Amino acid sequence: MRRIGFLLRPSWLILAAVVAGFAYMCFTVLAPWQLGKNSATEHRNQRIADSVRAAPVDVTALLDGTDTDSEWQRVTASGGYVPDSTLLVRLRHLDGAPAFAVLAAFRLDDGRTVLVDRGMVAAVDGSRPPAIADPPAGTQRLEARVRNSEGIPADRPPMTEDGLRQVYSIDTAQAAQVLDLPITAIPTDGRGGYLQLSEDQPGVFTPVPLPQLDAGPYLSYGLQWLAFGIMAPLGLGYFVYAELRARRRENAAADSRDTAPVTPTEKDADPATPPPARKAQTTEARLADRYGGTRR
Repeated sequence: MRRIGFLLRPSWLILAAVVAGFAYMCFTVLAPWQLGKNSATEHRNQRIADSVRAAPVDVTALLDGTDTDSEWQRVTASGGYVPDSTLLVRLRHLDGAPAFAVLAAFRLDDGRTVLVDRGMVAAVDGSRPPAIADPPAGTQRLEARVRNSEGIPADRPPMTEDGLRQVYSIDTAQAAQVLDLPITAIPTDGRGGYLQLSEDQPGVFTPVPLPQLDAGPYLSYGLQWLAFGIMAPLGLGYFVYAELRARRRENAAADSRDTAPVTPTEKDADPATPPPARKAQTTEARLADRYGGTRR
């Protein structure tokens, strides 16, 4: 037990606690976080790929159904745009420049109303919205994709600027409140969905492009955190082994010196101490713990 007593010193205990905490975070928080993002990205990419191959369905089938995994699905909608229902979304980007997303309400043939993202328009002077053309009147048939609501930022309430109602995110519940319309959210696995127009559709501006279908770096990041969680305890174990090995060498050297004649230096250690005790005093000083304090 004396040989490993140095592990009870505060410096070693703190090091062990840090390593254990880091490994715990790697296995329970950091690696699952990145691997979860990888799984979500793979699921999204698969949904997009499936939607490209599948024919669009009528949006009323989703409104009346029970499927909540409908994001990215291609749909068709028949009805007409609700007059005076333009709503702008701030802090968007188009080709790397500031832009606005243009939303509008669309009333279906059965009377229900859904939210439609008409696409992006570039900002004027980097901050002001341009003149927004009204959507075409009359009966229209739209082809779009279902997107999930983004949520409502708590610290950014809706506003009216330049005579246009503006928000900071696309959310069906907030849009219904701002437009004062009974907007029906499309069932999704989140906060409810809206329609994002595809190219060449009635009333579309610059459509939002599909995201890149790559898995991203999340899997490699997750594996790296798992590797770090394994390497940290192994590194601590190596330091303990190196310390034990160094102490064995020092003990062997001390034993060889104990059998040698008493040197003048050792005679000066303590004049009142017999020569063997003087050897122990000088040996103990040489074997002081390299990490601070007296060696155990």
